[in-house]
Amino acid sequence: MNAQGTGTPLNRTAPERTPLTGGRTAPAGTGPGPARNGLAPAAMTLGIAGLLTSVVLVGGPLAVCGLILGIAALMTARRTGTGRGKALTALVTSALAIVVSGLIAVLLAWYANHTQACYQPDGLRQYTQCVRAHLGAN
Repeated sequence: MNAQGTGTPLNRTAPERTPLTGGRTAPAGTGPGPARNGLAPAAMTLGIAGLLTSVVLVGGPLAVCGLILGIAALMTARRTGTGRGKALTALVTSALAIVVSGLIAVLLAWYANHTQACYQPDGLRQYTQCVRAHLGAN
């Protein structure tokens, strides 16, 4: 209780007037919260998932999505000031995942080209011998 006998605390601040509410008053501290960058964690998750699955070629499309979201998250981070680290992580991991997926695809194409004659074996042993013969290993 204050000196006048009412139950209002002395340290209470007066409501703020905001132009967005048409002159209506809002309690102090109830304005919009801190700026958030929801794209950054999503892009980072896609980038990491793309990198982890890039060996099985699934990571390529995930990484492309992560790269696009990472660019958008970086633009949002410039505006809001939050999520820059996650956006950069998304860009780096997505780019690495795209490179790894591309290399795996090239290696698979090279392997398939050099072992075409081995695709109709009678068993695993014949396939292994055929591949060794075509790749030059004994």
